[in-house]
Amino acid sequence: MANRPPHVRYGVLLPPLLPLLLCAVLALRDPLELIAYARGASDWILQHFDWLFSWSCSAFLLLLGAVYLSPLGRTVIGGVGAERLLSPWRWFAITACTTIATGILFWGIAEPVYHVSAPPPAGVGEPAVFALSTLFLHWTLTPYAIYTVGGLLFALGFYNHREPFSLSTLLVPLFGERAHTHGAAAIDAVCLFALVAGMAAALGAGSLALQGGLAGYAGGAAGASPLELGAFIAAIVVAFSISAASGLQRGIRLLSNWNIIGFILLALFVFFTGPTGETLGLAGRAAVDFVLTFVPRNLGIDSGIPADWSHAWTTFYWANWYAWAPITALFLGRLARGYTVRRFIEVNLLATSLFGAFWMVAFGGTALVLDGQSGGVLSATLAAGGPEAVAYALLGELPGVRVTAVMFLLLVFLSYVTAADSNVSAMSALCMHDIGPDSAEAPVGIKLLWGAVIGTTSWVLVSFAGLDGIRLISTLGGFPAMGLLILGAVGLGRLAYQSFSAGRE
Repeated sequence: MANRPPHVRYGVLLPPLLPLLLCAVLALRDPLELIAYARGASDWILQHFDWLFSWSCSAFLLLLGAVYLSPLGRTVIGGVGAERLLSPWRWFAITACTTIATGILFWGIAEPVYHVSAPPPAGVGEPAVFALSTLFLHWTLTPYAIYTVGGLLFALGFYNHREPFSLSTLLVPLFGERAHTHGAAAIDAVCLFALVAGMAAALGAGSLALQGGLAGYAGGAAGASPLELGAFIAAIVVAFSISAASGLQRGIRLLSNWNIIGFILLALFVFFTGPTGETLGLAGRAAVDFVLTFVPRNLGIDSGIPADWSHAWTTFYWANWYAWAPITALFLGRLARGYTVRRFIEVNLLATSLFGAFWMVAFGGTALVLDGQSGGVLSATLAAGGPEAVAYALLGELPGVRVTAVMFLLLVFLSYVTAADSNVSAMSALCMHDIGPDSAEAPVGIKLLWGAVIGTTSWVLVSFAGLDGIRLISTLGGFPAMGLLILGAVGLGRLAYQSFSAGRE
């Protein structure tokens, strides 16, 4: 496989472009109609299959625990003696930055303010505790279990069994080689569409956050015009396209290292210059609430949480994580050569969850305490300026805002570039034949094409349909992706069971 030059899989490359073009045309012609269609389809999926979203990703946690303890956990990805692509630190840095993108910056601060500014569900106790506990739920163990299952399946198939660079590889443990001959290209194309919509939504959120920062601290006008959004999006697209073109060992590795260091330094600054004692107390109470309510809220059966609230927040999050998961799994699996299955679970599930919890305490916890102490200044900012303004309002309550705001802007830029170049690398490889462990990079032209598609889609949809519209579209991709991951998880369970059986023989 490695000796043949890769060539384009047009059956994967072209089909996602048509629905993306249709969405862009609808956004230009009648954005309200596009949002109505997307909301109707999204609501139908969430109302009828919310139980499957909740129960499946919860089951993934149990499955990963079983795999970790099984003999399969000792398996070296790539085989005994396989050379590691990355050191443990760089592996964690790339994994963390790829999976959180701008979401942790944008929603990790705005989401808890949403929860306390609107009346929380009746019977949940202290609103701030509920808000931070909900952040832990939405951004730690459960969603990272989705990524870990997909990434582990691909890593074992691609490196240990020399399966193709295709999402159908996730299904081989369950269906055997038939997985590559029955609709494999269609699976890849559908997941590509879902990821492009998700990346366009994240790019839109990042461009809004950049514009909001300049509006507040660099003299820009409030609100973003299509021209301004286009300039921000173009700058980000150029940066991640160049980085993706340079490959894993150069641009992606360097950017992720700077990005994760910036994350840690800014979070430590916010935590220690804010109301540290009160934030720690809130974090402790929220952690207890998280543990006590983990099972019922994961499964969507908490009697204190109305179904409509759960649909709007928790299930919506699970659908978005699912939409990103298949393509992200290709990239995460590719990073893991030379490490054991247990180490894969430790890095992709446990280390990333701990980092997410640390960020949520530092930023989400501090925001909640300051909002309560200031009489709702962050809630008022959310209502007046939207979610993109909340982070800068938080930094404005702390010392050194002129420096920290610039650092935050830089992190917004770097975090999307880091995540986007990783996913563009995986997307581009998915569009090629004959991609193997020794030739895992697609041609630069395909990477630049996907960069242009993501940027154009984001600009048109965010400028004319708004961030909510594009987030609804991205959610739709979570439904077929969930089906793919559930089938793959059954196959992973089968591998774990076979490892137990082999150990007894």
